[in-house]
Amino acid sequence: METQVTNLFIVDDNKLLVADLKNHLQIIFENSLNISTFYDGESCLAELNADTHVVILDYFLEGKNGLEILRSIKKINPKTEVIMLSSNEDIVVAIDTFRAGAKDYIVKNGYNSSREIVKLVYNIVARPINVIVKGFFR
Repeated sequence: METQVTNLFIVDDNKLLVADLKNHLQIIFENSLNISTFYDGESCLAELNADTHVVILDYFLEGKNGLEILRSIKKINPKTEVIMLSSNEDIVVAIDTFRAGAKDYIVKNGYNSSREIVKLVYNIVARPINVIVKGFFR
């Protein structure tokens, strides 16, 4: 039986953060994630398609900001789950991203933000399995 692989994009201009987060997710999720990394929004959009399941997106990017990239992601593939990960603590910005379709907004703060991302990604990856299990065991 073939295992479903989740395609996940990490978009942030902080290369160290991107490398750390990718490594952390690969350790936890092993082969269930196919992770692609981008340092700007435009390169992410160029690769985004119907098979892109999750995008972890920074708000502050060169060129278009994260909100603009989020809106473009949702136009290309409305089913893509977008997790905003930003150092911006402005509640108005967070609300704007939710209105644009973000699944969650996490403020960068080291270990805690990584834990929150892992929880969110786990729920996205495990959700189809949980739906199937509930259907069989009603």
